[in-house]
Amino acid sequence: MAVIWAKVEDEGDKIRGFLVETDRPGFKADDIHGKWSLRASVTSGLSLQDVRIPESNLLPGSNGLKSPLMCLNQARYGIAWGAVGAAMACYDCALQYALLRKQFRDQPIASHQLVQEKLAWMIGEITKAQLLVLQVGRLKDAGKVQHQHISMAKRNNVWMALECARLSRDILGANGVADDYPIMRHLMNLESVKTYEGTHDIHTLIIGASVTGIEAF
Repeated sequence: MAVIWAKVEDEGDKIRGFLVETDRPGFKADDIHGKWSLRASVTSGLSLQDVRIPESNLLPGSNGLKSPLMCLNQARYGIAWGAVGAAMACYDCALQYALLRKQFRDQPIASHQLVQEKLAWMIGEITKAQLLVLQVGRLKDAGKVQHQHISMAKRNNVWMALECARLSRDILGANGVADDYPIMRHLMNLESVKTYEGTHDIHTLIIGASVTGIEAF
């Protein structure tokens, strides 16, 4: 089953949602291969050529662009949490590595000031990101959350997780690119997360419009 958002000419090009069974004549899905990121997720390009569906397949509550954007809000909220998890995994890997890896005078690299600065930055930013998305969740439960709150959480937490992955890769040195460690997997996935479900720049403009009252789209 595919959920398709499309303009309806008879309704002034209003965007509506449709359920389309993938075995209907004219429907085709081609898997995209060769991805460096999100490799565990099946990504496909959809093609619909004269696909006919009954009127009952029209999503009755869909009404304009607001409908798919409401779905995006749910996804973006989940991403804001997931990014924190990726950051925590990278931080924990870097911390354990820094405590075990010894150089020169048989001292762990965790004893070096610059390594500690990276670890301190990561744990501070992770903690702030946790509090941010927790508060958004509380607003969500109370029915008070606004789309700009979710944009702020998604934008901040994905950026934070990317920086944590990069700093962790620094601490691991050459081992940071080896598949014995999860750093590069998280780093490549987060590069995609930065631009899917609304790019970093789009969320910047959503927040900007909220604080200034002026849309710069």
